[in-house]
Amino acid sequence: MFDIGTFPTNPGCYLFQNTSKKIIYVGKAKNLRKRIRSYFQKKQIDPKTSNLIKSIASISFIVTDTEVEALILENTLIKKHQPKYNINLKDAKTYAYIHLTDEQFPRLSIARQKKANGIYFGPFVSALERDHVLQFLTRTFSLRTCKKLPKKPCLRFHLKLCNAPCIGEISKEDYDKKIRNVRFILSGKSKELQKKLKKEMTRKSQRYDFEGALIIRDQLIAIEHLQEHQKMQRQRTFNEDIINYLLIDEQVYLMLFNIYKGTLSTKNEFIFGYTPDFLEEFIVQYYSENPIPKEVIVPQRLSESITVFLSQKRKKKVRIILPKKGEKKQLLDLVAKNIESTFFGDMTKVEELKHKLHLQESPTIIECFDISHLSGTLMVGSMVQFRNGKADKSNYRRFRIRTLESIDDVAAIAEVVRRRYTRLQQEHTALPQLIIIDGGIGQLNAAVCELEKIDLKIPILSIAKQFEEIYLPGFPEPLHLGKKEKALLFIREIRDEAHRFAIAYNRLLRKKELRT
Repeated sequence: MFDIGTFPTNPGCYLFQNTSKKIIYVGKAKNLRKRIRSYFQKKQIDPKTSNLIKSIASISFIVTDTEVEALILENTLIKKHQPKYNINLKDAKTYAYIHLTDEQFPRLSIARQKKANGIYFGPFVSALERDHVLQFLTRTFSLRTCKKLPKKPCLRFHLKLCNAPCIGEISKEDYDKKIRNVRFILSGKSKELQKKLKKEMTRKSQRYDFEGALIIRDQLIAIEHLQEHQKMQRQRTFNEDIINYLLIDEQVYLMLFNIYKGTLSTKNEFIFGYTPDFLEEFIVQYYSENPIPKEVIVPQRLSESITVFLSQKRKKKVRIILPKKGEKKQLLDLVAKNIESTFFGDMTKVEELKHKLHLQESPTIIECFDISHLSGTLMVGSMVQFRNGKADKSNYRRFRIRTLESIDDVAAIAEVVRRRYTRLQQEHTALPQLIIIDGGIGQLNAAVCELEKIDLKIPILSIAKQFEEIYLPGFPEPLHLGKKEKALLFIREIRDEAHRFAIAYNRLLRKKELRT
C-alpha cells in the first residue's frame, strides 16, 4: 500500500492522513523509515493503533536535522492540527489557579483560565487547599478584595482585615511590599520570606516600633501554620516533578506532582488514549506550556532527546531520573497510589453493582440514557458515561431526536440507543459493560429490541422515576434493592447525572430558539 522503502532514514516527523486528507496522527522519529515501517510489521497491536492503521490513506513527512528538532516540530504540528489519534491534554481535568491581578493595588482571585493580565499560581487540584491558601494570604497581609476601589472604606477596613488603599491608609510602596511577600509564598519560597521577615521584625523592635513588630510576628506564625498545612515536606533546594501512570483498557491515567523546594505544590491529573509514545508526547506537550523543574522523576526510560529538549527549553540542565529504590522510588509509588485512589477509588460501588446484578464482569464502563422535552417541544436525548465509578464527561453525548414529530419517550430511547451503538460498532470502539435507561419497562424493552437488531448483548436495566424501581429484561417484577444500598444509590447517581445533562441541553436549545 505504501512504498516505505522510499522514506528517508533521517530524524523528523511523520503525518498520517485519512481519505479526506485530514491529519489523524503526528509522530516523531529518530529514523523515519524504520519508525513508519514498525506500524505495519507488528502482529499484535492495541485496538486504537489498529483503527489508526486502517484509517491511513496517505503518509507524509518532514525531515529535521536532529531528534530534538523533531520533538519541537511534533508538538507544533499537534497543536495546529489536533489529530484524532494523538493524546489530547484537553481531556485532562482543569483546576483553578490563584490569580494575582495586574492592578495598581493587586488582589488575589480564583481563575479557571489564564485570560486576564497578571500572575497565575497553580493549578490547585484541591479546592479546599486553594481556598485555604487564598484566604490565608488575603487575611495575613490585609489585601483588598473589592473589584473596584470604593470611595470610602468598607467593613473589612473597620475589622482590620484590609489596609484600605482606597482612602490612602497604605502607600503604594508598602502595599507592593506585601504583594512581594505573597509572591514569595505562592512561589514556594516561604523559608526565604521567613528569614526576611525575621530581620525586619528585629529592626522594628530596635526602633521601638513594637506594633509593627507584632504584625510581622503574627505573619510569621501564620506562615509556619501554612507550612504545617502542606501535605508533603521534603528537604530540597530545587524543584522537581514526579510523573507516574497506570495503563488500563487502552486508557492512560497519569498524575504529575509538582514539588517546589521540597513542598508538594500541586497535583495534576490527566486521562487520555494510549499511543505507543504517549509518555514522551505528554512530556513535550506539558512542558511546552508549563515551568520545567531541575529534576523530572519518571517510571520508564526516555530517549536522550527528551532530556536535551527540556534542557534547551529551560536553558539549564534538566535531569530525568528513573529510580529503582530509595526515596525517589517511594515518591513514584506514592503517585501510583494517588492514581489508584483518585481514578479508581469508587470501584467499590462498581463491585457492589456487579454483585447485586449478578454480572459476569465488573461494569467499569456504564452508559445511561435519558430523554427530555418541554411541553411537547424540543425533545432531546442525553447519554452520560461513568468509568471506574466516576463520571467521564469527555464521553458524554447529546442527541437531537430526528425520527419523531410528536412526544414519544419510548421511541426516542430506541432512536438514541440505536444511533449510539451502531456508531460504536462502526468505529470498533469499546462497548460499555452495563447500560442504564431512565424509564420503565416500555423504555427498557425498546432499548433491548434495538440492541438485538444490531446483534449486541450488553447487560441493561431501567430505573423508573416514581418508585425508583429497577427493571431487568425478561423479569416482570422489579428488582428489590434497599434504599440505602450502594448499588441503588450508584444507579440513582448515574441516572440523575443523565437527567441533569439532558435538561441542560434542552435549556441550551430553548435559549438558541429565543435568540432567533
